[in-house]
Formats: sequence, C-alpha cells, structure tokens
Amino acid sequence: MFNVSCIQLTSDNNVFSNLEKTTDLIINSIKKKADLIITPENTSLFTLDHSELLEKAEQMNNNFFLESISRISKSYKKWILIGSLPIKLSKKLLANRSVLFNPNGKIANYYDKIHMFDVKLSNKEKYEESKKFLAGKKKIIAKLPWGLLGFSICYDVRFPNLYRELAKKGAIFITVPSAFTKTTGEKHWHTLLKARAIENFSYVFAAAQTGKHYNDRLTYGHSLIISPDLSSLVKYTALASFINLLSKLFFLSQSLISSSIFHNLRLIDLSFLYNFIIDFDFSIFSDAVSFKELSSFKIIFLLFLSLILFFFISRIEILSNNSPADISE
Repeated sequence: MFNVSCIQLTSDNNVFSNLEKTTDLIINSIKKKADLIITPENTSLFTLDHSELLEKAEQMNNNFFLESISRISKSYKKWILIGSLPIKLSKKLLANRSVLFNPNGKIANYYDKIHMFDVKLSNKEKYEESKKFLAGKKKIIAKLPWGLLGFSICYDVRFPNLYRELAKKGAIFITVPSAFTKTTGEKHWHTLLKARAIENFSYVFAAAQTGKHYNDRLTYGHSLIISPDLSSLVKYTALASFINLLSKLFFLSQSLISSSIFHNLRLIDLSFLYNFIIDFDFSIFSDAVSFKELSSFKIIFLLFLSLILFFFISRIEILSNNSPADISE
C-alpha cells in the first residue's frame, strides 16, 4: 500500500518560477504522506519556441532543475518523477525526458519520449515536436518498492503497443505525464487512459498541465489515477477548485464584515470589488470537463461576490447611522 501524488501545473517559460511552483507542490504532497510524486510533461519549461528551448535547456549533468529536485528527494526520502523536461543532447539536439529519482536523491532511471506530437488540429493550432526533439528508442521500466513502473509521456498514450510491451515486462504501474491540448483532451483524454489501464490491467498515473499558459496555449488538465478496473481513484476538476475558492471567499467576507475597521466608517471605496469581478481570470478553472462550464461558474461566482457586496453595503449603512457608543453596546 502506498500513496501517489499527481501534481497539476500551469508551467511557463521561466525555469526558476516553474521550479518554485513545483517545489511547493511537491512539499505539499509530502506533507500529505505521498510516497511517489509525479509531475506533468514540460514541468521545467513550457514553450514551443525551438531557439528558447535550446537556450534554456541543460544537459543531465549539472542541471539546475534536476539538482534541486534531487535534494528534495534525498531530504524527504521520497520517489519523485519529473514528468518531462527538455534535456540538451548537443548544441542543436534535445530530448523530451522523464526522470525518476529514488529516495537517496539519485536518478533511478529516465525515459526519452518515443512518439513525437506532429499534428495539425486547425489552421491556428499546429504542433511539430519532431522538429524540436529527438525521439527516444528505448522502452523503460523502473523497479519501485511496490512493483515495476513503466514510462511513457503524453502522445505515447495513443500507441497501445508500447504499453503492451511494458506490461509484458512486468509493469503494473504506468506513468503518462502530459500536456494534452484542450482540443484533444476534451475528446480523448479519459478514454485513452482508461483503454491503457484495461488492456494491460495496470494502474495509470497521469499528471497533467492545465489552463491557459503565457503563450495562450490551452492544456486540458484533469490529472487522473486510474485502477485496472477503471475506478478513477483521483480526479482533479475545476469544480473542486471553484468550491475551494468560494469557501475561502466566504470566510474572508465574514471576517471583513465583522471587523472593527468598519465601526467608524461613513464611506468606503468599493471599486476594488468591482474591478476584481470584472478582471478575474477564470482560466484557473480551465481543467473543466468542458469550457462551456466556465459560463456557469462565472455566473455563480459573480452572484456570490454580489452577495458579499450587498453585505458590505448593508453593514456600512447600519454602522453609519449609529454612533460608536451605540455600536459598543
């Protein structure tokens, strides 16, 4: 029996900020007793710009990002899989590589993505991964204390023979760290992951990128852990994020309404609430089953904030008609 954490990220093209976000979420997973922590594809660097990849990617040795993760793994004695990061093989060649650390902070094994994502989804959405990365050739398995783990990355999930070979080698766990597009994710993500679990009677660990990224690319999210009998053991959804945010806003509003700072208030500038409502970035919920859900979320969210605003105004109106002496009674 062991606990697995699939971390969900919205990475950008800043390696340092990505490391900070990843580290925080890994530590949080460790606090929740995770034994194996998995991050998505493109954890350290999320960009389609080949020149930027070559500029910012590092080799395996003396790799700032990997050295930082190694220290965490060693310090907390945990297995950590970085779903993927660009690894520089030469001045012009890169690998899209998944790296597994053991509890001693050593690299237990690594896997280079085999199947390149060369797809034209529309006139505006086109991907040519083979022009940026050298495809891997080896099927990789790592030995964990709980069984054998088979490696794969994102687009690999569309090629069942890879998983059949991993299963034949004894893999009972499969990792599918991904950066699935919103377009393909809505149609195929859950079905493909479930198919791989069924065919190979394996547990599937799928950590994913989510939301709107700095370059306007949209990824689907929905990190999943699926059992061989198709039970979705964990599913990270927009609704969970939404409910969590609403609960925090509720307690915040209660604290503000009851705060003594209102006792001598006659007038307050509420424009900050208006601006918050208008400018709020709903892309944080972009891991919804459908982007159409965002409309409903937005309506509910605006109604909730309107209710908070009503309480503010009501409270201020009451207080403005009472003296401090009356309030103290």
